[in-house]
Amino acid sequence: MFPGTKTDRDFRGYGGNPPAIRWPNDARLAVSVVVNVEEGAELTLSQGDERNESVYEVQEEIAGVRDLCMESHFEYGTRAGWPRIRELLKRYGVRSTLNANGRALAISPWLAQEGVADGHEVAAHGWRWERHAHMDEATEREAIALTVKAITEAAGTPPRGWHTRSATSPNTRRLLKEHGGFLYDSNDYNDDLPFLVDVEGSDHLVLPYAFDTNDMRFQRGGGFVFGEDFARYCIDAFDRLYEEGASAPRMLSIGLHLRIIGRPGRIGGLERFLAHAAAKPGVWFARRDEIAQHWLKATGREDLIVAG
Repeated sequence: MFPGTKTDRDFRGYGGNPPAIRWPNDARLAVSVVVNVEEGAELTLSQGDERNESVYEVQEEIAGVRDLCMESHFEYGTRAGWPRIRELLKRYGVRSTLNANGRALAISPWLAQEGVADGHEVAAHGWRWERHAHMDEATEREAIALTVKAITEAAGTPPRGWHTRSATSPNTRRLLKEHGGFLYDSNDYNDDLPFLVDVEGSDHLVLPYAFDTNDMRFQRGGGFVFGEDFARYCIDAFDRLYEEGASAPRMLSIGLHLRIIGRPGRIGGLERFLAHAAAKPGVWFARRDEIAQHWLKATGREDLIVAG
């Protein structure tokens, strides 16, 4: 064996031979619009956190005192961004997944209530807007429990999906299984299709997410400047997967953030993408829990479907 080649990573996946399934109504492409709700869950001294968040429209860290500038940037998402995004999703009949931090919805439960009223799924994005990579097991277990409790109270039902900001810990999936109630997680970025992973001897479903078809690229160094940049890139991804979907199932994730794409200079990019995708026949705009359920049923794994 060569040095450094012993690994538990999966570089092959389906090996070009995915399960021979079709989406509902024989759709060629499943489009998952994910609306990240993080406002109020960012780190801030004013809410008792250990430091202030430093990533927003600019990258700047204010240490030792409250950062009112950063706080107001995040507040824009719920005050002005969400109404714009919500209106567009309604106009195009898109059922999305609200990927929400527990603390964000504990502060703004009305947003979850509006999302549920519109037919959206409310999934879990952690308690705070933070990485789990260095969390000890007890801290992460508590964060999962807090998140589920806050989302259940705000949305009326517990979350069935989980997505950690950036890196998870080695324990994350095991703790999600231990807590129970989760249908899937989105903590991988390595495929265009759902897939199963082994978690201590039992199967668990992953719906991979994407950082490229994502408005986070409007942030510093991300490459997007104009709304048209977002539209062109996402349309190119859509067109390629739509073409491939003629012979094999494909899934496209579109990542949105209230305070980012919700800005007036960017929202047009989302509108142009939705108009393009909605005009094509055979496109299934679906919540992630709907995609997960369909995939498990179509692959004969109904035993993994949790009640919800």
